[in-house]
Amino acid sequence: MPLVQIETPRPRLPEWARRPQTQHPSLHALKTELRKLRLHTVCESARCPNIHECFHRGAATFMILGNVCTRSCGFCAVERGRPLPLDPSEPEHVARMAAAMRLRHVVITSVNRDELPDGGSRHFAATVTEVKRALPSARVEVLVPDFCGDLDAVARVLDAGPHVFNHNVETVPRLYRRVRPQARFEQSLRTLDFARRHSPSVLTKSGFMVGLGESAREVEVLLESLRQASVEVATIGQYLQPTRRHLPVEEFVSPETFGCYREYGLRLGFRAVFSGPLVRSSYMADLVAAEAE
Repeated sequence: MPLVQIETPRPRLPEWARRPQTQHPSLHALKTELRKLRLHTVCESARCPNIHECFHRGAATFMILGNVCTRSCGFCAVERGRPLPLDPSEPEHVARMAAAMRLRHVVITSVNRDELPDGGSRHFAATVTEVKRALPSARVEVLVPDFCGDLDAVARVLDAGPHVFNHNVETVPRLYRRVRPQARFEQSLRTLDFARRHSPSVLTKSGFMVGLGESAREVEVLLESLRQASVEVATIGQYLQPTRRHLPVEEFVSPETFGCYREYGLRLGFRAVFSGPLVRSSYMADLVAAEAE
C-alpha cells in the first residue's frame, strides 16, 4: 500500500524550479540501449528534472538491484512493492553500458532491498568491481542505502574500491517519520561516519531536500551533524512532488536561501557544497567530486 493515499494538488512551480524539457536525439538512443541490457536509471525511475540535460551529456546514474523498492518513502517516485530476484548479469551489463558511454565518472545507486540478508551489498560490490575492470581510468561513485544498519554490508561495498561514497540523509531528523518512515537519522549518520573511518581515502558525501517543512535552523543543524560525521561533500536541492499521491511541497526555497546554505556549509568545513533548486544527489557528480578533490 502506498504511504500517501490522499491526492494533493501540485502548486505552480516558480521560474527558478523549472527545467526546460528539450528533447535531444541522444535521449531516445540512450534509453534504447539501457532497455536492451535490462538496465534502470534513477534518472527515469525517480523522475529527475535534469534527465534531459544529463542524458544529453552522456551521463546517467545506474540503479541496480532492480527497480522495485521495499520501502515506502513519501517523497520518492520509485516503484515500491515486492522486488523480483536479482539479475546476476546486471553488474556486467552496467559495466558494458558505462564503457559504451565512455564515462569518466560512473554513479551507481540502488533501491532498498531489505528482504535480502545482505541488503544487496554483494551485488553492489560486484557491480563496482565490474565497472572498474571495464573502465580502469574512470572514477566510481556509489550512492548506497543504509543496509538496515549492517556495517559489514557497508564495508563490503567500500572494499570493492569506489572513489566516492554517498549516502543521503534526505531530510532533517524531525521529518523522518513522515518522509522516511522506515529509516533512522542516527543510523544514516553511523553509516557515513563508519565509511569515513573504514576507508579514509574515499570521498564521503550526503544530500538532502528542502521544502518539506523544515526550518532554516534545522538545515544548519543538519549540516553541522553531517560535518561531525566527517562528511566532506553535501548536496541540497528543492523537493518537487513527483505525483499527487506523494508528499506535498510545503515551500519553494529561493535561490538566495540555497546560496546561504552553501556558504554556511563551506564555513563548517565541507570541501564542496552543491546547493540549488534543481540540484540532485548525483547531478553533475563528476564536477562536484572534482571541486572537492
